[in-house]
Amino acid sequence: MGLHLVIGNKNYSSWSMRPWFGLKVAGIPFDETVVSLNAPDFKERLGKLSGTGKVPVLIDDDVHVWESLAILEYLAEKFPDVHLWPADVKARAHARAVANEMHAGFVPLRRHLPMNMWRPAMARDLPPDVAANVRRIEAMWGDCRKRFGAGGPFLFGAFTAADAMYAPVVARFATYKVEVDDVSAAYMQAMMALPAWREWNEAALKESWVLPEDEPDWPTVHRM
Repeated sequence: MGLHLVIGNKNYSSWSMRPWFGLKVAGIPFDETVVSLNAPDFKERLGKLSGTGKVPVLIDDDVHVWESLAILEYLAEKFPDVHLWPADVKARAHARAVANEMHAGFVPLRRHLPMNMWRPAMARDLPPDVAANVRRIEAMWGDCRKRFGAGGPFLFGAFTAADAMYAPVVARFATYKVEVDDVSAAYMQAMMALPAWREWNEAALKESWVLPEDEPDWPTVHRM
């Protein structure tokens, strides 16, 4: 049996996007199942796969791995030749630090700017705590690019798990027309030019499920 990734809506589920994106860009074959976050049997179905009852979950025979970052770590160990972490020890430590900061932080940004792939790009006012999150991410991206990005257009040159962790942030910044500096804008363009990005986005636009809590203009639903 091959890898099987269970994810939520591609329009809304930022945590699902992260391991899916990592798998796709790394070229690791896998099957996927999409379960809408508002499905009546969501908790029942996911509870059988993970103790959290949440997405994403990676199934590898009798191994079940939940939490986006844990899945990426598992993939990095199982497929060392795809280099999901930088080879250099200093760069690898830094990549893990910024990935973990994303996993644990930026709650104001995530709440105020929910991932919504089908919303046309429209600016939204940023409260001070959200603006502070944006500036922190912008500074972090710039630092990674300056110190470790000489080998390519991504945070550590070549694509890594750290980029997978920030893919939904790129989506949020694009959806809400968040103003960033030239370095961050170029990084976003590189991410959105990836075939994996187009594949995820096209699938998200075809979905029919609407989750009011993730529609920032509710009761209006803006769709491309």
